[in-house]
Amino acid sequence: MSSRPDSPPPADRPPSVDALARSLRDTGLPHPLLVDAARAAIASGDPERARAEAQDLARSMLQPVINATGVLLHTNLGRAPWPATDAGRYRNLELDLATGDRGSRQAHAPTLLARACGAEAAIVVNNCAAAVMLVLAALARDRAVAVSRGELVEIGGGFRVPEVMQQSGARLLEVGTTNRTRLADYERAVADAANDVALVMQVHQSNYKIVGFTEAVSTAELATLDVPLVADIGSGFLDAACPWLADGPPAWLADEPAARQTLEAGAALVTFSGDKLLGGPQAGIIAGRADLVATCARHPLARALRPGGLVLEALQELALAYLRRDGESIPFWRMASMPMADLRARAEAIVASAGRGRVVDTASVPGGGTLPSVEIPSAGIELPGNHRDLLRAGTPPIIARVQEGTTVIDLRTVDPTDDTHLAEALGTLGD
Repeated sequence: MSSRPDSPPPADRPPSVDALARSLRDTGLPHPLLVDAARAAIASGDPERARAEAQDLARSMLQPVINATGVLLHTNLGRAPWPATDAGRYRNLELDLATGDRGSRQAHAPTLLARACGAEAAIVVNNCAAAVMLVLAALARDRAVAVSRGELVEIGGGFRVPEVMQQSGARLLEVGTTNRTRLADYERAVADAANDVALVMQVHQSNYKIVGFTEAVSTAELATLDVPLVADIGSGFLDAACPWLADGPPAWLADEPAARQTLEAGAALVTFSGDKLLGGPQAGIIAGRADLVATCARHPLARALRPGGLVLEALQELALAYLRRDGESIPFWRMASMPMADLRARAEAIVASAGRGRVVDTASVPGGGTLPSVEIPSAGIELPGNHRDLLRAGTPPIIARVQEGTTVIDLRTVDPTDDTHLAEALGTLGD
């Protein structure tokens, strides 16, 4: 005899997917995702796993984390932290409010960034690799670009300068050697009409160093050649004087090329990232001579590579902070310049509140493919044992580092507003 409709299912019959999904409503996930979690648990033969499946799904989504690694520009954590823009209203992205006519999305943030680095003009694209590709496609397609063999770098993800150049339609002309390139090497390449050199390109060796028997050509020397110089400075350091910092430039930035000084030295264009030392969202900036910037802006690739309004608004706020000389409002610079005494005091307070750990001096690094071998003095908390997985499983997740079996919490990359949560998390370890 069959069961009545309101009878519970037989013990060997799997539960209703919909009913199991509805029992997970308190997780806050949309019902279709709860259905996915319920189905996965039932398919595994363990319906009780449905809640764990839902929690795993929630944790796989983008969410805030506490960066306690000491890597200021942590690529896996989004590099430079920058507050999300309130985009709940329409914006005059491509509307000229003065005339009522259609405007340009490149008229807002890019103009301010140009002003901040002393350029005649600027445009913004998706990232620095896109900026380089657009410059090459717009200014050197089917022609040669002279680059030192010592600057044919590979950036993260396996992208290489020669490959980016190939995709742009420009032709790579290697000059010099891996460790030594002289001005005469460039002069010969440019003077040979058969080479048809459109540009000289200087690529910052941002993620490695060549030391020993080396020689390189300065920006000022390259600017004396008869073709425009494009300098890919990569990291987005805006001005070597750091007028946005009360104490001026920190010592660890001594050898880093900056956009303003590179242009002053004679570069026709600079390209750099928005999410590294600039301290903002992912973007690529092309800045320099107005005529060359305009040529890049007219190229068909410019539309394909353009950023959306959220990125441009975030960059506008960032540029305004630089123009106000307000480094305190830029999270990257606020963290990078925090005094050691403040870091130690925070560490002592957290240890006292948590009841475990000890205060230690440590070293942060810039990260993000910038300033290799540079260390920035820092302070934090050391815990015996490897607690990385437990800390990462919290809400919000705490991302720490482990050195020789010891967990290190580096406070230079932790916002002070997260100290209370950090103390609570450390206090419950092992409970």
